[in-house]
Amino acid sequence: MGLQSMDEIYQQYAQTVYKYLLSRTRSEDLAEELTQETFCQAIRSIDRFDGKCKLSTWLCAIAKNLHLAYLRKHPAMEDVDEVEIPVDSAEDAALDNLGKVQLFQKLHSLEEPYREVTYLRIFGELSFAEIGEVLGKTENWARVTFYRGKEKLRKEMSGNE
Repeated sequence: MGLQSMDEIYQQYAQTVYKYLLSRTRSEDLAEELTQETFCQAIRSIDRFDGKCKLSTWLCAIAKNLHLAYLRKHPAMEDVDEVEIPVDSAEDAALDNLGKVQLFQKLHSLEEPYREVTYLRIFGELSFAEIGEVLGKTENWARVTFYRGKEKLRKEMSGNE
C-alpha cells in the first residue's frame, strides 16, 4: 500500500479526528484548532509512522497528546453548565433524566475504557466502527464497552435516587 498524499489523508480522516477531539474538548472551536494542529504535527512526524497501527489511530494519538498539552497550558476553567449536550441520539435519550452537572460527574467517575468510549459516542457522535478504529479495537468491542458503561451509569443513578 503506497503512502497517500497528505491532502487525501486529511480528506479521509479530518472528520474522525475532529469528532474525537470534540468528544474530549466539548468545544467546536478548540476541536477545530486542535484538528488543524494534529495534521500539522502529522506532516512533521510522518516519517515516524511505522504502519503498526491504523493511520486513524496514529492521528488520534497525536490529537490526544495535543489536547493533553493544551490542558497543561490552560488549566480547566470550563463551566459545566455552559457545555452543550447533544440531545438527538438514542444514547442521550437513555440518559436524558440526568442534569448536566450530574451527568458529567457520573461520566467522569466511570473507569476507563468506559469513560472514553462513552464520551466518543455521545459527545463525539462517532460510530462504533469509528470508536473501535480510533482506540485500536474492534467495532464489537466498542459496542459492548459502551453498553456496559451505560449500564454502570444506570445502576449508579438508580442507586442514588
